[in-house]
Amino acid sequence: MTKNIFIATAEPYSGKSVVALGLVNMLLGKTQRVGYFKPIVNFDPTEQKDVNVQTIIEHFGLQINYEETYAVTRQEAMRQIEGEGQGQMMDLVISKFKQLEAKYDFNVIEGSDFIGEGAAFEFEANISIAKNLGSPVIIVVTGANKTTAQVVNSVLTMLRNFEAREIQVLAVVANRTIADQVHDIQELLTAQLPSGILLAIIPDDRGLESPSMKEIYENLGGKLLFGEGQLANQVDNFVTGAMNVPNFLNHIKENVLIVTPGDRGDIILGAMQANLSTNYPKIAGIVLTGGLIPEQPILRLLGGSQTIFPIIAVKTGTFQTITQIDGIKPKITTDNVNKIQLAIDTFSKYMNIKSLEEKIVTFTSEGITPHMFQYQLGQWAKRTIKNIVLPEGQDDRILKAATRLINQGIVNLTILGDPEVIAASVKRLGLDLDFNKVKIIDPVKSEYFEDYVSTLYELRKTKNVNMSMARDLMTDVSYFGTMMVYKGHADGMVSGAVHTTSHTIRPALQFVKTKPGTSVVSSVFFMCLPDRVSVFGDCAVNPNPTAEQLAEIAISSAESSIRFGIEPRIAMLSYSSGTSGEGEDVEKVRRATEIVKQKRPDLKIEGPIQYDAAVDPIVGKQKMPDSEVAGQASVLIFPDLNTGNNTYKAVQRETGALAIGPMLQGLNKPVNDLSRGCTVDDIFNTVIITAIQSQQN
Repeated sequence: MTKNIFIATAEPYSGKSVVALGLVNMLLGKTQRVGYFKPIVNFDPTEQKDVNVQTIIEHFGLQINYEETYAVTRQEAMRQIEGEGQGQMMDLVISKFKQLEAKYDFNVIEGSDFIGEGAAFEFEANISIAKNLGSPVIIVVTGANKTTAQVVNSVLTMLRNFEAREIQVLAVVANRTIADQVHDIQELLTAQLPSGILLAIIPDDRGLESPSMKEIYENLGGKLLFGEGQLANQVDNFVTGAMNVPNFLNHIKENVLIVTPGDRGDIILGAMQANLSTNYPKIAGIVLTGGLIPEQPILRLLGGSQTIFPIIAVKTGTFQTITQIDGIKPKITTDNVNKIQLAIDTFSKYMNIKSLEEKIVTFTSEGITPHMFQYQLGQWAKRTIKNIVLPEGQDDRILKAATRLINQGIVNLTILGDPEVIAASVKRLGLDLDFNKVKIIDPVKSEYFEDYVSTLYELRKTKNVNMSMARDLMTDVSYFGTMMVYKGHADGMVSGAVHTTSHTIRPALQFVKTKPGTSVVSSVFFMCLPDRVSVFGDCAVNPNPTAEQLAEIAISSAESSIRFGIEPRIAMLSYSSGTSGEGEDVEKVRRATEIVKQKRPDLKIEGPIQYDAAVDPIVGKQKMPDSEVAGQASVLIFPDLNTGNNTYKAVQRETGALAIGPMLQGLNKPVNDLSRGCTVDDIFNTVIITAIQSQQN
């Protein structure tokens, strides 16, 4: 069952607040713990809070603080998106949402408002947020000032964009639709929408779209002379009081706003009398223009009235004032209870509530997105804080990653190197690394150095290692760091930013050794593609594994994928699919597949299979229609190092995918290798997966 639903639009003033109020009201009928989240708000909350969020929280009495309901301001979001910092924004969105998700049974997520420039960036950001939160979507479009064709095209365009990213659309709401177009829009969309998507056509309703006198007062920035208690009055029409009184009275309609120069006492008194008369409709209020105030006798008369509508004085002229009023975009505010109830009733009237409830209950999010995967990694690492040793403290990238890790409280760290040199580097780089939270050790000056030398000698003396050789080896940071892991003074090690793979792994193979029942150490990369995370193995260690080793790599990779929240569907890759190919290389993959099936019949596996058939649903269905792996493989096992290493790098470079790893499999304790071309992000992520690995030991 889904725990959240995303309300999305692609244009300003779509009326999605009606959908939001209706949804929250519906959900509160099912559970008491409902949360509300708007990832991108328009303004800095210290200056102005989001009206819709406030209305939802206060009207329904949701047990949620305003600070919990948003992640970034629109300005911050646009700056990060334009500066290629969308990943950081998404991390923050996921982090804040996950805090809500843990506290509430259900969360309504409101997309951004599209007020201002950058609509294209904004729409893509909303799609990415919905995808990363694993949320189904309700699409909202406005019918205001649109033809029937424009409304239909708006819906279908949005739908295609969400479906292209494999985001499920539960319902479509065509809001503020012109009454004469309702029937045609209903017919056209019913014919063109995929079956199963709910459709609600909400006609234009002045009760929802008219501003209140309070909104007019706040937007005009005038002076309120009278009627503070009636500011909730709704304004459905306005008229200019520029004629004589008898003609003016003929233009009074229900909930009318009168705009007239401030010296027109006759209009003011005529409006006041008409409002008291049962023969005339209710007057919402008066705006006095031109910076003019009525004469004292009239003010005295107005002040003595027991009930008086709002009268506002402004400095602008009549024409400019009318233009400003016409441009006001009304909102549903907390104090307007009648409009809130109308919004809830409207949603309930035009949306098939029963069907929507059923869809929400049965929706299940499929897969895991890269940002969600990275967020989960951080959360998993924090469950049990582990101590990871970083032997290459002289490298600036290591220190930058260490600062991020410590500041986020993800792990404890030991950094190897000269403390004075490291301190100088931290200062030079301008890092805020808290030296009280990180241990810095110079191996040759360590209190453990002699013990480590003796231990290494005992472990390797049968391999012709004498005490002098052991002492010399222990001055090497890779040996010292690995010995820390072996002795339990660190839970795992990450190295390789400066050293080669063999230099990093050799000590681990010599005395940390492999797990019982494991004959081969292998590796996996977590490939964070735009819309999914795949496991690639082995792309870093074994040049040309045998069929038996390939089978073991597949099983180890499947177990790693399970450990990291990815359902394993194993594709044993080759240059042919099924029984179509022949040759020694294909036969090796075929034998490896059979070995896995014998050893682990619980695992879903297909092989031999080509890469396109493994990951492309259309190709997979064509080539292997009966396979439960083809087209949806999540664990891809390459037949040799040459193929695997080149493929992961090609995918990474051509798609912009983030490759986390390599993560070594099969060792008794986690030791992981970095590429010498690694980035700070690579180090950051590899330390996290090492910490998670160490939780299993």
